[in-house]
This record gives sequence, C-alpha cells and structure tokens, in this order.
Amino acid sequence: MTGATIGVGLVGYAFMGAAHSQAWRTVHRAFDLPLAPRMAVLCGRDRARAEAAAAKLGWASVETEWKRLIESRDVDLVDICTPGDSHAEIALAALAAGKHVLCEKPLANTVAEAEAMAAAAAEAATRGVRSMLGFNYRRVPAVALARKLVAEGRLGEIRHVRAQYLQDWLVDPEFPLVWRLRKDKAGSGALGDLGAHAIDLAQFVTGSAITGVSGLTETFVAERPRPGSGGRGPVTVDDTALFLARFAGSAVGTFEATRFASGRKNALRLEVNGAAGSLAFDFEAMNELAFHDHTEDPELGGFRRIQVTEPGHPYVGAWWPPGHGLGYEHTFTHEVRDLLAALAAGEDPEPSFADGLQVQRVLAAVEESAAASSVWTRVGVGASDGG
Repeated sequence: MTGATIGVGLVGYAFMGAAHSQAWRTVHRAFDLPLAPRMAVLCGRDRARAEAAAAKLGWASVETEWKRLIESRDVDLVDICTPGDSHAEIALAALAAGKHVLCEKPLANTVAEAEAMAAAAAEAATRGVRSMLGFNYRRVPAVALARKLVAEGRLGEIRHVRAQYLQDWLVDPEFPLVWRLRKDKAGSGALGDLGAHAIDLAQFVTGSAITGVSGLTETFVAERPRPGSGGRGPVTVDDTALFLARFAGSAVGTFEATRFASGRKNALRLEVNGAAGSLAFDFEAMNELAFHDHTEDPELGGFRRIQVTEPGHPYVGAWWPPGHGLGYEHTFTHEVRDLLAALAAGEDPEPSFADGLQVQRVLAAVEESAAASSVWTRVGVGASDGG
C-alpha cells in the first residue's frame, strides 16, 4: 500500500453508520490498497451523542451540520448513512462540491430524486468525482461467486428467479413507530428497506434488468406506539410486498419482502434456475452456495453445497485460512475495498447511482401496480395495457 490517503466524512452514526465505520477502520488492514481511508469527520445532529459515537467508532472530529462536513478540507469522500429522505440533498451538495460519495440504499425516496442524483453523478464523473451506492450484499463472497457462475454461462439461459427477504422484527404490534414506518422518512416499508436488496441482488446475479411487475402490498398493523410521547400513530408504509416480474429477455421472477415472517431473522434468499443448471443462496447461511449442474449424469445429479471459504473465492483470500467463514460486517469492508480500488484507478465504482435509479423505478412500479389492483406495470414507463 502506498502512503496516499483519502479523508472520509460520515453522515449518520446509528446502525449503518456503525457498519460503515467498521469497514473504514479495517479495510486497509485486510487488503493491500493504493489508498488508505482517513476517518476525518462524523456528523450527527446531537453533539454529545455524535462525540460519543466518534470516540467509540474511531472518527477524528465531529460536526453537527452535514453542510459543514462537506465544506471541510479534511473530507474528500462523503459517506451517507441517513434515512432516505435526506439522501438526495446531501449527495447532490457533495457531488457539486467535488466530493466523492458513497450512499446507502435505496438511493432515494422517489424516482424524481433518484433521477436527479443519477444525473448529477454522471456529470460529476466527467470531473473525476465518483459515486457508489451501498448494496452491500453484492459483496458476500457466495453472491459474487454466483454472479461469476452465471456470467460464465454455467446456468445457461436463465428462466426462473425467486427472491425473498424475510425478517420478523415487526411481528409485535407494540413495537414503536420508528422512522422506518413513516413514509415521509423511509419512502416505503419492507418494499424499499428489504425489497430493494432483493431486486438489486437478482439483477446483479443474473445480469438482467427487471422490465415489468405485478405487485401487492399490505400493512398488517395500522397504528403503533409513538416513541417517548404516548399515544399511537399511523403506520404509513407497507409491512409486506410481493410481486411477479419479467426480466429483459425471457426470464420471469417472484419476489417477497416482509418484516413479519416470524422466526426469520435475516433470510435474504435467491434461487436462479437456468437451462443448464441452478443456484441458491440464503444469507442466513452466508458462507454457502448451492449449485446444480444439470448437464451432469442425472443419477449423480442434484444440488451440491459449496463452502465459499477458499482463498480463490471472491474477497476470501484477504482474510483467514481456508474453511473459516466470514460475517455480515465483512460485506461492508468489501464494499469500501472496491470503492477505494476504483477511486485509485480513476474508474466509476459499482453499483452506480444509475443502478440505484433502476431499482428505484422497480420499487415505484410495484407501488403503482399494487395501488391499481396489481395491474401489470412496466418499469420506468407506468401502467401498461398488458404488454
């Protein structure tokens, strides 16, 4: 690794902020990179809490206004880990100021915001200013291996995609009305929070975009306790979302996102069936990939379990001896590893803001379809006549 460094400013220090901080602290210790991150500034509205978070997470200084963070000469890259309602404003300001941007998913709360962000990112790239969207599950070694198998043609023509993201943290009707349950803050519920990951994963692994959907959403608990203030308030987002999809080409898919699947903690699942084989992944067994080669002797056929823990597997060689599994936090380390490598090479990292816009358009099409009794809706176009 060279002596070059890049100053990072983090906006937000809760769940995602802590995960990103872990990545910035460890990436240059695991990977040999031409750039080393310098954890320059953390931003939070409450100074006392922000200072405590900075001390715990390893940040050198604190700001209480994100605009001051962007203005700081110590910051070359702005990492956005705030609720979705502020992504667009912060990202647009950072790009205009010549700062690289890493933004958590989903890209924005609306298609219009996502379009503005993608356009700004494209313009900034002409000035050498880069941007990336934080779909961290792309960086699970088993998922990266799945993408490699599809790209190599090991599955043949893709026919079926099945994607689920199942959690259970909202089953209790007395769980408080947090920001993720408010449309003005989160944009949508399980659809944007979980469904965005499932959509990106399916498109990433297959290399094919979703072109049309038929959706259904439901809110099971209409009101929840207001945190700290007493009384109850309305839940203004979906609790679950399901949709059918067509991909560019001939593949079809089924998607499900819910935070009401009791017993499922973080079950992000993907199965892809092709003419020559199939693969299946479940994040609750994140170091494994199931693979079936349909060209083999059927008497010996079936799914095999691949332990994705060998040095030749994506990302794995930077860590532990063969057979020692990785965890959730490593996906973020891999994410910033790829970002830093792209920045050093003068290349645009992936997933791009344009990729995020595509996901945003799928989310909007699902919502539009669900609001119109599941009418078939073309992505990026609106309700169609069934074409």
